[in-house]
Amino acid sequence: MTPPDKPLQSDAIVLGACPHDCPDTCALVTTVQDGRAVKVQGNPAHPLTDGVLCAKVAKYAERTHHPDRLLQPLKRVGPKGSGQFAPIGWDEALTTIAERLGAIAARDPQAIVPYSYAGTMGLVQGEGMAARFFHRLGASLLDRTICASAGAEALTQTLGGKLGMRVQHFAESQLIVIWGSNAIGSNLHFWRIAQEAKRRGARLVCIDPRKSETADKCHEHLALRPGTDAALALALMHQLITHDWLDHDYIARHTLGWDALRERALQWPPERAAEVCGLPVQQIVDLARAYGTTQPAAIRLNYGMQRVRGGGNAVRAVACLPALVGAWRHRAGGLLMSSSGEFPIQRAALHRPDLLGERRPRTINMSTIGQALLADTSADFGPQIEALVVYNSNPVAVAPQSGEVVRGFAREDLFTVVLEHFMTDTADYADIVLPATTQLEHWDIHSSYGHTDVLLNRPAIAPVGDSRSNTDIFRALAAHMGFTEPCFNDDDLTLCRTAFGDRVDFDTLLTQGFAHLDVPDAPFADGGFPTPSGRCEFFSQRLADQGQDGLPDHVPNYELAGSDSRYPLAMISPPARNFLNSTFVNVQSLRDIEGEPLLEIHPDDASVRGIADQTLVRVFNDRGSYHCAAHVSRRARPGVVNGLGIWWRKLGVRGTNVNELTSQQLTDMGRAPVFYDCLVQVEPA
Repeated sequence: MTPPDKPLQSDAIVLGACPHDCPDTCALVTTVQDGRAVKVQGNPAHPLTDGVLCAKVAKYAERTHHPDRLLQPLKRVGPKGSGQFAPIGWDEALTTIAERLGAIAARDPQAIVPYSYAGTMGLVQGEGMAARFFHRLGASLLDRTICASAGAEALTQTLGGKLGMRVQHFAESQLIVIWGSNAIGSNLHFWRIAQEAKRRGARLVCIDPRKSETADKCHEHLALRPGTDAALALALMHQLITHDWLDHDYIARHTLGWDALRERALQWPPERAAEVCGLPVQQIVDLARAYGTTQPAAIRLNYGMQRVRGGGNAVRAVACLPALVGAWRHRAGGLLMSSSGEFPIQRAALHRPDLLGERRPRTINMSTIGQALLADTSADFGPQIEALVVYNSNPVAVAPQSGEVVRGFAREDLFTVVLEHFMTDTADYADIVLPATTQLEHWDIHSSYGHTDVLLNRPAIAPVGDSRSNTDIFRALAAHMGFTEPCFNDDDLTLCRTAFGDRVDFDTLLTQGFAHLDVPDAPFADGGFPTPSGRCEFFSQRLADQGQDGLPDHVPNYELAGSDSRYPLAMISPPARNFLNSTFVNVQSLRDIEGEPLLEIHPDDASVRGIADQTLVRVFNDRGSYHCAAHVSRRARPGVVNGLGIWWRKLGVRGTNVNELTSQQLTDMGRAPVFYDCLVQVEPA
C-alpha cells in the first residue's frame, strides 16, 4: 500500500479528484515527469467527467508549481496587513502556536475559533483531522454558512434533505429550467448534459437577473429582479392551479399542506408577480404553460438565488413545483439543487465530536466574522475572540462587509494562524503562516453535491518545498499541545477509509479512482420523502414551531430597490468565469483572461451617470466603496449592476473588492449571508 502523502513514482499517470467548490467534482488524471506535475486532465473513464475539465482546473499544474507558492513557515515582522514576514522553521512555528493556543485555552478555549470552508471539498484535508483537534481543544464551533446553508435548510424542510434528480437523467428531460445558475461557468458537466437534451428537442429556460453566458444559449431568459424568485414561483403555481395543470393524484398521496399552499398561490396572479419581478406578464404565463404541459420537466436550481433575505423561502417555493405537476414520477423530472444528502459519510467517526466530552462550546457564524471579531466579552457572546486559525478559506476577501472583516483581522491582540498555498489577503494579516499542500500532493476522498459518485484522490507528487498537508499540520499541533488520544495518529489513508466505512467499496476507489453510489433513478416516484411525514412538505410544522411561516412566501429584500434614493441600484456579485470564489485569482493565465475587476452596468443606467465603457467607477454605499472598470453591457438588466468577483483585495484598483459593499445581514433560514441583497450607487471615479 502506498504510504500517505508520498508520490506513487517519479514518472506516472495518477488518478485524483478536483477539490474545488463546484457540483461537478471531476475525476482527474495527472501526468508526472521527474517528480513534477506537467498536465492535469479529466479522467475519460469517469462517465460524468468524460475527459473534460473547466479552464480553471486545467491550469492546476500551473497553480501547484506557481513561483509564488508558499514553501516554508513564516512569522509576521511588520504591521498586520503589510505582508511583511520572515521565514522560520516548522518546530518554531508549531511551538509558538501551541504555546499561544495553550495559554488562551487555559483561560477559555472558546476564545479560539477555527475558520474554514471549501478551499478543499475533501473530507480528509477539510475537517478530517482539524475537527478532531478543535473538538479536543474545546474551541468555539464554526457555523459554516457562507455558501449554501439557506438553500440546504429549505430543501430539508421541503424534501427532507439535500436530495434530488440524478444529474445524468437531465439528458432525457423535455423542459429544463436553469434557475439561479450560470451553468457554463459553474456547472460545466451539467451544461453538457443539458446540451444533449437540447439536441434531442428539449426547451431550455434560464432564470437569472444577469444575462449570463448560459442565458445566451437557452431558448428563453427571464431576467427577474434579485430576490424575487419566490414571487415568480408562486405565480407559476397560480397558473398551474387556474389551468388545472396539476397531478391531483400525486398531490393527494405524496404532499402535505396542499390546501394552504393553494390558497397562498392564488394570491399571486402573474400580473402581481410581474410587477414585483420586473418581468413581462406573458413570460410568466408562457413559462407556467410550458412547465404545466411538458413531461418530463426538470429544474436545475443553484445557490445564487438563495443569497438574499428571502432565499430560504425562495428555494422552498421552487422545490414545491415538481410535486404539483407530478414531475417526480419520471427519472428525468423533478429538481436538483444538491445531491450531497445521498452520501453516507461517517462524520462522527471522522470528526470525533466525542472529544468534546461534556463541553458545549458556543457557535460563531462565519458569515458575520467581522462583527464577531469586533465584539467584546458579553454574557450573550461569551469571551472575546483571542485566536483564529484559518484554513481552506480566505475570509478577508470572501466574507461579507469586508471593511469590518479587515478591522477585525487587524486587531493587534488577535493571534491569527493561516494555512495557505499563497500569500492571500487573509495571510497578510496572520501572525504565523503555514505552507499547505495542494490536491496533487496529498490523499483525500470526496463526495459531491452535483452527482452521486465517491472519488479518491491520490498524491501525484511529493509536497512542494517544505509544505505539509492540513492533516499533518493538525497532527503535529496536537502533539505539540500534548494531546495523546490515539485518533491523532491516524494517517491519511486511514482517514480516507474512515470517511465512508464499509458503505463504499474502497478497493474500487483504489483501482479506478471513483465508485458509484447505489441510488434510485427516480427517488420520489412513489413518494417516500425523508421528511417527518414522508411527504413533500408544502407546509413545514418544524418551521411553524420556530415561529416562522410554515408555507413558502415571497420575502422582500432587506435593501429593496426604490427604498433608498441615495442607492438606487441593486447589485449582485456573481463569480467571474475564470475564478472560483477567490481561488485561481493569482494564476496569471486565468487573470489575463479576466483582465481586471469589472462592474457590468446597463447602457441606460450608464448613460444617466455619464459612464462610458471602461470608465473607472466608484461603487459605494454606507458600508464602503469599491473602484473598478465599468463594462457597459446588456448582461446587466436596468436597475441592477453585476460586480463580478471575487478578486483579491490587494489586486484591486484601490485595495478593496466587491465585498466592501455587501452586508452581514442573514437569510430567513439557514443563517446564511445575503450577498445579492445589496443597494449601491455608481459614479465616475
